[in-house]
Amino acid sequence: MFKLNRKVFIFAVLFVLLIITPAVLNTYYNFLLKPVASANDTKIFVVAPNTPVVAIAQNLKEENLIKNTFAFRLLVAQMGIGKTIQAGDFRLSSSMSSREIAQELTHGAIDVWITLPEGLRVEEQAEIIEKMLNFASNDVYKFDKRQYTNIAEEGYMFPDTYLIPKDATAESIAALLRTTFEVKVDASIFEKAKKNNLAQNQLIILASLIEKEAKTDNERPVVAGIILNRLRDGISLDVDAAVSYAKGYDNANKTWWPQVTIEDYRNVKSLYNTYLNPGLPPGPISNPGLKSIEAAANPTNTPFYYYLHDSEGNIHYAETIEEHNQNIQDYLR
Repeated sequence: MFKLNRKVFIFAVLFVLLIITPAVLNTYYNFLLKPVASANDTKIFVVAPNTPVVAIAQNLKEENLIKNTFAFRLLVAQMGIGKTIQAGDFRLSSSMSSREIAQELTHGAIDVWITLPEGLRVEEQAEIIEKMLNFASNDVYKFDKRQYTNIAEEGYMFPDTYLIPKDATAESIAALLRTTFEVKVDASIFEKAKKNNLAQNQLIILASLIEKEAKTDNERPVVAGIILNRLRDGISLDVDAAVSYAKGYDNANKTWWPQVTIEDYRNVKSLYNTYLNPGLPPGPISNPGLKSIEAAANPTNTPFYYYLHDSEGNIHYAETIEEHNQNIQDYLR
């Protein structure tokens, strides 16, 4: 009798462990995925670029949009959507289930995060914007890449990370970037530039050259000083990046910044060819960041007139053409 009761007890325990417990846990899991409330209290929920699912779940819980962070993370893993969650802002409600919220995060962004790095020309910006906005589920896409390149002001389309509406037009985006430039670039910077006889547009042209020619923040003020030395003494600037800008798109290598050859110094007939034309080019060649703009306004007082980068990206300065030619022999051949 004792043995029989023991067998019954063991069977009962196993039944609870193997049958009832999973059922209870599954019921509880499904309960955690249900809406937090029945009220349709819509709010804007923002997902910043590169936010991990753990942080997204925590933010959803803090906004009272989900019941449990672990249950939401488990759901995302089961749905296999961890890598397809968009960056942007979303209209979500506590009346939505966790599954509905998870699905919405993969395609329902109202605005989209777009990063425009320093040193791009407006055509490159247009390509990035088009790529980020023209996704399959965007049924309100309005951005016109060609129109953007026509109206955007080279040099003044401030590089930054923006939250841009899915239905944004070329005009609205260009206006946003131009307004950001006005906010980020303090008027005092232009006052400093006057000490070097640089008007506002000349400062931005110089900054655009620095953005493409300098590789580190430490180099920027020195490169600015070298370019200003050459301007002051009437020496051609010989900036390869300006010649590359003049050459335009390289179809063979699919780049807006084609390699510049010695032949290009003579053969590229453009006012942007700083080997053939003295002084600054007629306009900016890129959209510089704040560091380059500040360097243009605060150049280092330097004796150097020449610079080059070796194959490892290290910069080498020279005061004379003889020293520069020696640097060419030492570091480029």
